[in-house]
Order: sequence, then C-alpha cells, then structure tokens
Amino acid sequence: MITDEKMKHAYYKALLERNTAFDGIFFAGITTTGVFCHATCPARKPKYEHCIFYDTAEEALLSGFRPCKRCKPLSYPRSIPETVQKMVELVEAEPEKRWSDRDFSELGIHSATARRQFKKVYGMTFVQFARARRMGIAMKTIKNGEKIIDTQLDAGYDSSSGFHDAFTKIMGRKPKQSKELKVLSADWIDTELGPMMSVADDDYLYLLEFVDRRGLEREIERLRNRLNAQIIPGKTKISEQIKAELQQYFAQSLKAFKTPFILMGSDFQKSVWQQLLMIERGETTSYKELGTKLERPNASRAIGNANGANQLAIIVPCHRVIQTNGGLGGYAGGLDRKQWLLNHEKNYLKKN
Repeated sequence: MITDEKMKHAYYKALLERNTAFDGIFFAGITTTGVFCHATCPARKPKYEHCIFYDTAEEALLSGFRPCKRCKPLSYPRSIPETVQKMVELVEAEPEKRWSDRDFSELGIHSATARRQFKKVYGMTFVQFARARRMGIAMKTIKNGEKIIDTQLDAGYDSSSGFHDAFTKIMGRKPKQSKELKVLSADWIDTELGPMMSVADDDYLYLLEFVDRRGLEREIERLRNRLNAQIIPGKTKISEQIKAELQQYFAQSLKAFKTPFILMGSDFQKSVWQQLLMIERGETTSYKELGTKLERPNASRAIGNANGANQLAIIVPCHRVIQTNGGLGGYAGGLDRKQWLLNHEKNYLKKN
C-alpha cells in the first residue's frame, strides 16, 4: 500500500486524467465499490479519500478488492489469451476454491501451460492469483471490521451462502455450531514491510504473520484444528498490545516484546523456537549451530522446516538464522524481508 502523500496525490491526478503513462505503475482500490482499477479506467472517478493505491495487483487482491470489470486492470499491458481469461472467470465464479492439477485436467487445460501463460500475463502464478483473491475475502473483513453483509456484497457475491462458504473455509465454523468452539480474534496491522495479521484472544497471541505469506491458510487451518476454534474479525487487548509493540519495533524504540504468546507445535518445533528466542537482536546463527545446541548436529533440514512452521513472525526471530556460508537461506515471508529485518536490527543496535 502506498503511504507517501505526495505519491498518492500524483497517482490520484493520473487517475483523474486517465494518464496512460501510469498504466501498470499503480493500482487504485476504490473503497466505495470494492474494485481496483488501473490509471485509465473509464469509470466515473471516485473522491480522493475513497482511493487506496497499491504497487501491485496482488496487494490489491489481498486487501480484498476485486478486478474492475470495465478497465480489467489485470490485463494490462497485454491482451489475455483465452485460456487465461477462462481461468480468471473460474476464480471469480468460485473464489474460495483451492486449485489442483486434477482441476486443470478436468477442464482440458494442461497445468504447466496454464501456469506459464498466466505468469507471463500477470507477473504472478495462477496459484498466487487464486490465493490472493481467496485470502482477500477474509482479509477485507479483518482489516475493515465491516458487517458481514457489507463485506459479502463488496466481495462480489450474490448470496450470503456464497460469502459464508468462502469466509468460513479459511476462518472456521460459526460459533453457534458448537458450544465447545473457541473463538479467536483476527486483526490487521500495517507495517513498513507490508500488512500483517494477528490472531489472539484476551490472554495470548497465537499467530502473527505477513498477509502475503505463502502457506498462511494452512497455518490458520492448523491453528483452528488444534484449538477447535473459529477466527472472527476483532480486536483484543493482546492484539492491541502486539500492534503497539510492532510500531515501536519498526521505530527502533522497543526494548523487548512483552506480549504473552503460546507456541503451537511439536516438541521438536518448540525446542527450535525456544532456541530462536535466545538469539539476541542484531546477531545471527546458522542451522548447523542450532543443531549443535539441540544435540541434533545432522538435523539442519528439520530445523529449517521448524523455522518455516513458525507462526509468530519477528517475535520468534527465525529471520536471524542463516546458512553457514553466510547466505540468507530461506524465509517464508520472502528473502527481501529477511534481509531488511537483519539490516534493521543491526542499525537498531547502533542507535541504541
């Protein structure tokens, strides 16, 4: 999301003037209609305060906006092959669906060809697109705290049953379906590295992740199953605490995270995460060194998998684990974020 006021005004001016030089440079989410457009959209122009600007279409999708049917922002700057157009229509018809190779075969589409064509046109894979559209439904509700019916209409559904199918497949069953069901609250947190989502109750934080993290849906699913929980949009004293602490962290004024949290995983995963919590800010360790400390010197791969299963980004600092040769290794939030966090924490030490 674009936050620089000067840039936002420049983009809004381009939107009003339908300036072709800005097509593909930004995407404008229109809060009153729930769609996003590119600069030359012929539709009636919204007020400035109703526009949110994004660098990429994926960001707009994850924020819950759907592609405008008039300007078709996802088609810029290329025409769309028939196969790709068909795939987009299928996602819009059933955005809650998780696609597999079998689904492509049943449609008479070769999955590899479809993926290649889709990425060529949109700069993201079909799986990324479908996931972003799917997660956007849930994220829009979490971000804005809107009434269910309003979100349903903005998401493009004609009936409440369609919306509930999409939302509850990610966030769980409705509370009235089980007296034993635990209810957790999900909140949206804007950060310098992109939006994050927290999941908490009034006592503990259970999940803190970047909204665009690959595998986030499965993390949510595992959490729901372990706790027999449903996740609803909302704020708690814990979600407010972690939001405030993250603001301090990015401002380099936080001494330590004090938000109470619960680690949800196997005994081995928990042992890895406990070691991560001992790595001082501004320092790094290697997968091999972690294995030695855990008395599992040959468990680098397992340790890497445990890092990938970490559900508390930044708090449990898996970004501080690098390869023995100094390479970054992996990071579920993306290597650019990992490098940024490491640089941020080194500067943190210099400042403090």
